[in-house]
Amino acid sequence: MENVFNAILVVWDFFAKNILTQPAYFIGFIVLVGYLLLKKPWYECLAGFLKATVGYFILSVGSGGLVNNFRPILAGLKDRFNLDATVIDPYFGQNAIDTGIMATFGRTFGDVMVLLLIAFIANIALVRFQKYTKMRAVFTTGNVQVQQAATAFWLILFCFPSLGRIQILAVMGLILGLYWAVSTNLTVGYTQELTEGAGFAVAHQQGFGIAIVSAIAEKFKSKKSKKIEDIELPGFLSIFNENMVATAILMLFFFGIIMTVLGKDYFVTNEFIPSTQNFFFYIMTTSLQFAVNLAILQLGVRTFVSELTESFTGISNTLLPGAVPGIDVAATFAFGSPNAVTLGFLFGALGQFLMIGLLILVKSPVVIIAGFIPLFFDNAAFAVYANNRGGIKAACILPFLSGIIQVGGSALIASWVGLSKFGGYIGMFDWATIWPGFTIVMKLLGYVGIAVVVLILVVIPQLQYRRDPEGYFLVVEDYDAYAERKA
Repeated sequence: MENVFNAILVVWDFFAKNILTQPAYFIGFIVLVGYLLLKKPWYECLAGFLKATVGYFILSVGSGGLVNNFRPILAGLKDRFNLDATVIDPYFGQNAIDTGIMATFGRTFGDVMVLLLIAFIANIALVRFQKYTKMRAVFTTGNVQVQQAATAFWLILFCFPSLGRIQILAVMGLILGLYWAVSTNLTVGYTQELTEGAGFAVAHQQGFGIAIVSAIAEKFKSKKSKKIEDIELPGFLSIFNENMVATAILMLFFFGIIMTVLGKDYFVTNEFIPSTQNFFFYIMTTSLQFAVNLAILQLGVRTFVSELTESFTGISNTLLPGAVPGIDVAATFAFGSPNAVTLGFLFGALGQFLMIGLLILVKSPVVIIAGFIPLFFDNAAFAVYANNRGGIKAACILPFLSGIIQVGGSALIASWVGLSKFGGYIGMFDWATIWPGFTIVMKLLGYVGIAVVVLILVVIPQLQYRRDPEGYFLVVEDYDAYAERKA
């Protein structure tokens, strides 16, 4: 029996390392399986796999370019002002856990992959029995799953440090699997409306955030409210009607201020540029690269989403009836107003920097350094959804408030659970709001707290279903019929 279990772990380890945690290959794998279940010719299956994989690689180039462009600037702010601080960024957070988990709890990071397996199986099982659970989406973003499994592992160990290995993994596997299923499920309806039935949900770090923002944004809607794309600017301001031009100008202004504060000497000393390079044109290049990477990202989305949507019908018809794939939040940037992405980033950054300044002013024991991934991917997505449902005011105000919450919530939880001393925390919206709440409940109530958290997660999709029983599954099965019914 032990040999069988070890063999399963070896197979799982290979699959997890090479496919599940590599989103491009996992998306390609899903497309391949879907086309095989649809009994398409082998060459169409191969073409679908390649197109989906390449499309996701294109998205990754754009996404990675955005992160790599801005990360040195954020690091520069930390060095320039001599701040010993916690960076809110999923990769910094993962590294902090990897560094501190043995010293703090006597556990190894290897358990994270086992936790991921248990949680993923739980997610699939919950969706398979969606008739009863009302959960419709499968979390497929593998790199995000690793980050969340690591953070969840730390939080449950903080709450129950003496709990045995098997018990910890079982409890956390259930809670994390429920979170993946519920958070992704919360985005289904809003994403279908945004994309006009593209057939995917968001499986990232802000599923609860998207649902909250979308619900609040609708309160901004009135006869006078306008979406970003409805506003025609007069005179010379009309250049901002072009997304690429607007992004380039706004980023030139934003990056220009920060990079000027840091000064050329910083970039030369840290070997980002040679001393002979013109600093103004370096700022220009950095700013314009933002617009370039955003355009690349959107191209990648358009390349793989159509393949994924079509192929997933094979999986949903055969293995997981009525299910939709949950994918990277960046996929939403190709829908709605392109300028919403830029506005969300800018207003989210304003909120984050304001809150960071406040932490420094009150001499907080934990000072937060903004990480680009929460700064951009949370707030840009919130603006896209907010603009779609409530117009331009919602697209500006809600990302701004999100920025404040991300910093404040992360500072509190990172300090409390002891991650701040290792220099990083995941920092995304759900992990600065929902998961601190879960942690408080479990820490205060003990094992009863686990039952409370599980109950909350189980009830949420049931309440969603009760709000619109007829349209709940229809929005996935036949969006055109759903839209006609809502009209």
